[in-house]
Amino acid sequence: MNRTQLKRSSILRMALAGSETMNPDGDGETFILRAVRIGAVVALYWFVSITMVFLNSYLLDNRELDAPLFVTFYQCLVTVGLCWLMQLLSKVCPGLIDFPSVKFDLKTSREVLPLSIVFISMITFNNLCLKYVGVAFYTVGRSLSTVFNVLLSYIILKQTTSLQAIMCCGVILGGFWLGVDQEGMTGNLSWTGVFFGVVASACVSLNAIFTKKVMPAVEGNIWKLSYYNNINACVLFLPLILLFGELGSLASFSRSSDLKFWGMMTLGGVFGFAIGYVTGLQIKFTSPLTHNVSGTAKACAQTVIAVVYNSSSKSLLWWTSNMMVLVGSSAYTWVKSLEMKKTPQRVPPDSAKEKLLPEEKGNLEV
Repeated sequence: MNRTQLKRSSILRMALAGSETMNPDGDGETFILRAVRIGAVVALYWFVSITMVFLNSYLLDNRELDAPLFVTFYQCLVTVGLCWLMQLLSKVCPGLIDFPSVKFDLKTSREVLPLSIVFISMITFNNLCLKYVGVAFYTVGRSLSTVFNVLLSYIILKQTTSLQAIMCCGVILGGFWLGVDQEGMTGNLSWTGVFFGVVASACVSLNAIFTKKVMPAVEGNIWKLSYYNNINACVLFLPLILLFGELGSLASFSRSSDLKFWGMMTLGGVFGFAIGYVTGLQIKFTSPLTHNVSGTAKACAQTVIAVVYNSSSKSLLWWTSNMMVLVGSSAYTWVKSLEMKKTPQRVPPDSAKEKLLPEEKGNLEV
């Protein structure tokens, strides 16, 4: 008994007094310091992700400017500019900022083009969903990505899925349909928004598949991929803006010279760029599984904040639909992680951890 108490007191003393553990980069640090570091990274991810969703909702809900394609185009343009800035800063402060040097190559751009088409579809339909359904219903409206992952992996990659994972998808589908039903009963349901959410979910899954295919073209570097993706997106958005007549909306927009408006637009692009960095940071200091769990918890907090902010009153079944989506998504992540542990995997070196990003990147919310 004394020996057990001694061990416990020793462990507590090591945690509080400064016994060293190893962080992901291999440097010695105390347990508490590492816990604080992880907590700070997770908090940063939550802040950037939730702020980005509310900021995009604000920009897209602008009644004076009905130009969602232009808003998305501008955010891609800001991302390209930030990539250039980060390259410059990495040369000036190499010890402080690590960013790959990227020179535009037309051949690489063409190789990335199929992904870029899926990418602009993904971020456009995602923003359109957010525009029509709002933040509170956004989690449910965009909840079918996991279901499409299973479906498209079978159709395109011929990959089968376990019964447990399919059951998790069934829970997500049940939560989606219940959520649509309950939102309809409140009188706030937008079938247009639901449609855009379903298409966006399918595009997210396609984006994950195409990302794996084009990664060799950018040497496996996610920042190079983001650079080429956003350059291609800027070019592809221009004819779409003309085709859907958004130039007329821009020409008649009364706040075109308002610095506050352009500041908010630029801030939206900055957060769109930042989400890629903080996502990679969270995975690096935790794990892909922990990142997914954190993303699920963040989505729950995001929904609660939106309901409280809008002073909305939601039924028990409405909240049940959200919980079904979140529980189903978390269970699917847990099941897949167990399956991966049973299958021999080639573990990448620590230096490559930052490249293991999830399927939703760039200007899109996870």
